[in-house]
Amino acid sequence: MKIIGISGLENAVPFKMAKWPGLDEREYRIAQGMDAAAALIVDGRVVAAAEQERFSRKKHTGSFPIDAIHFCLQKAGLSICEIDEIAHGFDYAPYRSLYAQDPVSEELYQTVFSREALIAQVRRELPGFPEERVISVGHHLAHAASAAFVSGWDECLVVVNDAMGEVESLSIYTFTNGTLKKLRTVGANDSIGVLYSLVTLHLGFDFNSDEYKIMGLAPYGNPAKYRSFFEKVVELRDDGTIRIPILKMNQTRAERESYLATRAWLDENLVPRRQANQSVNSVHEDVAAALQECLERVVLHVCEHFGKQTGMRRIALAGGVALNCTANGKLVRSRLFDEVFIQPVAGDDGTALGAALYRASLRDPLPQSRMPVPLLGPAYGDAAIETALRHFDGRIEWKKLESPAATFGAAARLIAAGRVIAWFRGRMEYGPRALGGRSILADPSHPEMRDRINAMVKKREAFRPFAPACAMEEAHRWFEVAPDTDLPYMISIVDVRPEFRASFPAITHVNGSARLQTVSAKDNPDFHSLLRAVGEVTGCPMVLNTSFNVKGQPIVNTPDEAIETFLGTGIEDLFLEDYYVSRCGA
Repeated sequence: MKIIGISGLENAVPFKMAKWPGLDEREYRIAQGMDAAAALIVDGRVVAAAEQERFSRKKHTGSFPIDAIHFCLQKAGLSICEIDEIAHGFDYAPYRSLYAQDPVSEELYQTVFSREALIAQVRRELPGFPEERVISVGHHLAHAASAAFVSGWDECLVVVNDAMGEVESLSIYTFTNGTLKKLRTVGANDSIGVLYSLVTLHLGFDFNSDEYKIMGLAPYGNPAKYRSFFEKVVELRDDGTIRIPILKMNQTRAERESYLATRAWLDENLVPRRQANQSVNSVHEDVAAALQECLERVVLHVCEHFGKQTGMRRIALAGGVALNCTANGKLVRSRLFDEVFIQPVAGDDGTALGAALYRASLRDPLPQSRMPVPLLGPAYGDAAIETALRHFDGRIEWKKLESPAATFGAAARLIAAGRVIAWFRGRMEYGPRALGGRSILADPSHPEMRDRINAMVKKREAFRPFAPACAMEEAHRWFEVAPDTDLPYMISIVDVRPEFRASFPAITHVNGSARLQTVSAKDNPDFHSLLRAVGEVTGCPMVLNTSFNVKGQPIVNTPDEAIETFLGTGIEDLFLEDYYVSRCGA
């Protein structure tokens, strides 16, 4: 059985721009269907997966993921005619009548959400593919499948928590022997994800994009200043659900489209709206802290209630809210569950994988094994790399090192010397995190390193921390985790041991935490070998690890993009597989 899963709603933003011209650019992100991706399952095994943005170079694009599909097919050596199904991680058919209430909503359904709109895109990009083999899978069901079927467990609780999928924001499932059963759902008008995104927008950042900035800002603030505000706004109910009445204020079509009434209420009752060009101050920090605390309170409330109701001791999380590393860390440390699994591609790009897995599970039982590090994108060989290198003749110097061991050693020595290097090796990551395939690396012990990387490469807010990657077998020495703790996805916050916080200023956040990635020889062997080489030079097999891109750009995919980004930034050295690259005259 060969199934391609896809995500994204191509017409969502264009429709909004046509119907509501002149909005602030950030308001056009108040839409569903971003982060288009494709994933290929062959006989129950994940063969390939990638986001469309990595090919189109349009960040968070919702466009039909034809380039990602072609990559998946090429990786497997298949043609589209050999694919049994295309499974889409949205299914609006059950809600068609809800969109018949006014002409604009009806047009929205037909243009953006309908099966007819999807079929038109398949017909345009994949002519001849049988329409009856294009299947829609409910959005939250796809999210749930993306977590449950790769958790490695036969039984667990599954919580899907995002802004909105069709009409849902929060769904709770049980997963038993390959079967997902929905227990409860919370509608989009009570969405903690939407509230978090609206306050993100209120604080001058981008809706459906910059929520992680609020997470990074929160430790600088005092949550007590606005705790009572959020306790009144978000009601925790005895049945394990939540209510957020201010999201129900939007009555007209225009109000519902951009939450205008809710945003006006925030203007009057929270703090003045921050413009994107205004500096961040202590008031914004305090609001961020209280909002983050509110989110954590909701996550623990929901998970604790349904954990007790079901008696299940394992939990798997998916949905955009599951990308909140601080909340994930709180859940792990709460000991409410014996084991916690967070899908590393928890956002909407992960529904491509989930839709394919769900459809595959209906045909045959899927193997229950834990998802390894999601290095599922393209890789490039010597011929492609040398072609790219020649494109930049006169601007770069390069040489091929004699072995992978020589490459790891050379990179380690540069990192130890305080250099900022770009690391391009193996298959590209699927999901939002750079996990050692397309990374910028540096020594976390240098006091000025965070500011240097922000100035030379990332061009991002100074309050945002960088993450450490550490060899798994030694992570417990520097972080408050048990020996051999497996945190391969960089998706959960842990504490740096107090005695080492001053030793690693570039990755230790203001509250002593770090977004740790542990790296094992089994799942991520090349990156692990690099870390071991770093440890031989510095005494600590750890690096600062951030994604290989600049602000507003997707993570690099190809060697050409890697070199172009290298030359356009202050990155000092570039490794393309076993090729070492420097600037001419450097």
